[in-house]
Amino acid sequence: MQLPYSEELNIEFLSRIFDNKSESYKLFWFQAIVNKIIAGKHILIYDELINEMIVDAWYMVAEYKLNLGPSDTLETLILYLHDISGMKASEKKSQILDYLNHCQDKKVLEMKRTLIQNVPYRLQAPFMVNLKGSKEWNVGVKRLIEKINQEKRLIYYFSDLSGLSTTICIESQWYSYIIKNQEILKGWIQFNLIMYLQRRNPNVPGIASKLNAPLDRKLGKVIKYWKTIMEIMPIRDIFGNEKLTIENLSIDHFIPWSYVAHDEFWNLHPTTKSINSSKSNNLPDWNTYFKSLCVLEYQSYEMMWQYKIVYDEFKKCSNEHVNSDDVRMKLYRPGLSKDDFYGNLEGILLPVYESARNVGFRSWVKC
Repeated sequence: MQLPYSEELNIEFLSRIFDNKSESYKLFWFQAIVNKIIAGKHILIYDELINEMIVDAWYMVAEYKLNLGPSDTLETLILYLHDISGMKASEKKSQILDYLNHCQDKKVLEMKRTLIQNVPYRLQAPFMVNLKGSKEWNVGVKRLIEKINQEKRLIYYFSDLSGLSTTICIESQWYSYIIKNQEILKGWIQFNLIMYLQRRNPNVPGIASKLNAPLDRKLGKVIKYWKTIMEIMPIRDIFGNEKLTIENLSIDHFIPWSYVAHDEFWNLHPTTKSINSSKSNNLPDWNTYFKSLCVLEYQSYEMMWQYKIVYDEFKKCSNEHVNSDDVRMKLYRPGLSKDDFYGNLEGILLPVYESARNVGFRSWVKC
C-alpha cells in the first residue's frame, strides 16, 4: 500500500516503520499517535499513548480473544485489567479510558513501563541515519534520547524525560501531513495490523471485523423467520426447553459472534433474551446442547419445505445470511433426511466450534 508523497518529508522512511516487528507494540503505538494528532494534539504524554494502545487492543484481546504474540505485554496487560476491573469485554471505550486514568495498580504500572522501554525510540529507527548497530542504541534512555533528538526531520522528538510522564512533541510538517492524509494513514495502519494479526491467528476467521468494538447485528429477517414458525407451532429453547414467545424471543449465535464474526444462518437459533444475555460469548457445551440444536434446526427445515409462508421468509434470510453455496446444498436443499441434516450440520459446526475452544472460548452450561 503506497503512502501519499511529500516533497518535504521522507515517506520512504515512514513506510518502513513497521519493519522488523516481533510484537504488536509499534502498530498500536503509532496508531495511538495518529489518533491523538487527529484529535488536535501536538504534545503527547507516554501514559496517554499507552492508555490509547490498551483501548485500541482491548476488544481484540478481551472480546475476540486474538493472540497478539507469544510474550506480548500489551495482551497480558489487557487480560489482567479485564480480570481486576470488572469491565465487560465489550465495554465502551470511554469507560475503559476512565478506568485507566484512575488506575494505580502496581502491576498495571509495571507493565506500562515495560511497554515504553523500546517502542517510543525504535519506531523511528528507519529515520536514524546516525544510529546504526546495537552499540549506538544500548546507551541508556537519557543518552539515547539525546542522540535521537539530534536527528533531522523525525516525526516526533522527546522532552521532559520522566517515566510514564515523558512527553513527545510532533514535528509540525509531520503533524500537517498526518492531518491531511489521515484516512489513508488509518487504512495503512489497519492493513498492517490485519496482516500481523492474521499471522498470529492463522485459523481465526474474520480478522478484519475484529479491530474495533462489536457492532449491533442486523438480525431482523431472522427474527421474522422464527416468528413466522412460532405462529404455526410452538418452539422451545434448546438450553432450557422453555417455550419461546414473541415477547421473549432473541437470536443467539451458537458459536459466539466474537469468534465467527458473521451472521450465517447455520449458526443462528432462537432463544430467550435472558438466556442469550447469560450465555454471553461463551460456547454452549457440545455434548449437552448440540443434539437439541439439531432437533430444532431440522424442525425448522421441515417447516420451510412444508409451508410456503415459512419458505418465503427463509428466502429473505438466505439472501443475507446464507453466503456459501456448499452450505446451501448441505443444509437447505429439499429432500434431506434427519440423519443427513444432523451429519451435515455437525460437519459445518464442529470444526469451527473446536477452533473457538482452542483459542480460549469457555464452555457454558445453563445453571
